[in-house]
Amino acid sequence: MNIKLKLVLVLSALLVSLSCNSKPPLNEQEKSAIHLVNPSEFKEKSVNQVIIDIRTPQEFSQGHIEGAININYYDNTFMDQIEKFDKSKPIFLYCRSGNRTSSASARVAKLGFGEVYDLQGGIMNWARHNQQIIK
Repeated sequence: MNIKLKLVLVLSALLVSLSCNSKPPLNEQEKSAIHLVNPSEFKEKSVNQVIIDIRTPQEFSQGHIEGAININYYDNTFMDQIEKFDKSKPIFLYCRSGNRTSSASARVAKLGFGEVYDLQGGIMNWARHNQQIIK
């Protein structure tokens, strides 16, 4: 087979693969629902609110923010569990370092939550700012 034809076939397959796996972008309302906050803002605003630790149960057992509910982001029922909360009220999310919550926040905003707070830097940043961790 001609090298140019092989290259075209490989690039076509790559393009199809990427387009099938892409997620629709957030609309403006969903973008405005997500608030990336530092540990002190998170602590202040999350009083008497729903706080979700999206880490694994093993990570959660090693220490978590007081009052947090553990809902594993990697669990197949993650979105079903999140959807049970009142979408008209703020929801606070955190993970270990902030990587999981960036994608989780987008998914939660797409569900229609109007205020999604994402702890910048996760529980690692929380600890660096000498905030209390429950073990």
